[in-house]
Amino acid sequence: MKVSWKPGTMIYPLPAVLVSCGDERRSNIFTVAWTGTICTNPPMCYISVRPERFSYQLIKEQMEFTINLTTEAMARATDWAGVRSGRDYDKWKETGLTPVKGEKVSAPCIAESPVCIECRVKEIMRLGSHDMFIADVVNVLAEDSLIDPATGAFDLGRAGLINYSHGHYFGQGEEKGRFGWSVKKK
Repeated sequence: MKVSWKPGTMIYPLPAVLVSCGDERRSNIFTVAWTGTICTNPPMCYISVRPERFSYQLIKEQMEFTINLTTEAMARATDWAGVRSGRDYDKWKETGLTPVKGEKVSAPCIAESPVCIECRVKEIMRLGSHDMFIADVVNVLAEDSLIDPATGAFDLGRAGLINYSHGHYFGQGEEKGRFGWSVKKK
């Protein structure tokens, strides 16, 4: 039996990502759970950010940001960057994460992240508590040690990614199948 709850966003788990923004003069990192894919061709994604967040203005000024996937080794830094403000702390220093110059955007990437998705803002949608930054993906930097040299396939399963579910961080579980496995002929 199911019971009714108040309306809310119960779509979990979500990727726990660190978004980096700004440029070499002034930058910040902050944790975002409201993120996702919008389109494959052209590649587009989004992040939703509260306007009062310190990073909101940095993104609005530059119209660029980087989505950095996070790992179990980055879990503490991921949480810390989400509960402290860049107005009060140098989050790079406090988390021990390393900014690396982006290849296509001014926003730095995080060296410790296995995947850094460089984004250029296309549109800002005012929604309510959050504004959605809709962005074109202009580059992806992937950790070369996770790329199979024989096939060129990227093995995110070995990256140790974390996700966020209703206030908690979790590691990835074991694989249950691959795309199309349910209809594959034996």
